[in-house]
Amino acid sequence: MKLYQSVGPNPRVVLFFLAEKGIEIDREFIDIRAGDNRTPAWLARNPRGSMPVLELDDGSLLSESTAICEYLEEHHPGRPLVGATAEARAATRSAIRYIDYSVVCPMANGFRSAEGLPMFQDRMLCVPAAAAGNKAYAQEGLARADRMLAEQDYLTGDAFTLADILLFCWTEFGAMVGQPAPDSLTNLASWRARVAARPAAIASGNPEIAVNA
Repeated sequence: MKLYQSVGPNPRVVLFFLAEKGIEIDREFIDIRAGDNRTPAWLARNPRGSMPVLELDDGSLLSESTAICEYLEEHHPGRPLVGATAEARAATRSAIRYIDYSVVCPMANGFRSAEGLPMFQDRMLCVPAAAAGNKAYAQEGLARADRMLAEQDYLTGDAFTLADILLFCWTEFGAMVGQPAPDSLTNLASWRARVAARPAAIASGNPEIAVNA
């Protein structure tokens, strides 16, 4: 297998996951800021052009960061980050789904249609008039995550999971692009400090600013 990697929060999700699980895998960096993922040769393999991408041993490609992580967990079940039981997996996937639609999507669209517009306007649909609204939706998503963390260490309870990795990488990204979590979200701040101290968080590096397209 080979992981095609780039800058951005979604690629960082996979790096964090790999480090947390202790998985070693071949990697190749794709410069999305230069448009390397938009060349005809790359789009012939991965029509969406999204990053990261996992190339399987048969040459097929798997995209979407959380799907890649779940695939890797199936093959490396030790130290589970999706869940060791059906109930735990359901809880993790539920939290991932919530973070995706309430934080990731609006934060990404808010960035792409504002600060990231020069990079993305020729690559995908961007709606500058909707940027402020998307950013507001993302802030509300962070506030709800703060409430989820009021009485538990992590998004699904006592166990650190892929849902926490996803939210952490995007919270860190938001802080870099003018969408930081408000200081009033103290539960989220405490959680963020706990996650940031994990060796895998440090090993996964800085997400930089580009977002996946």
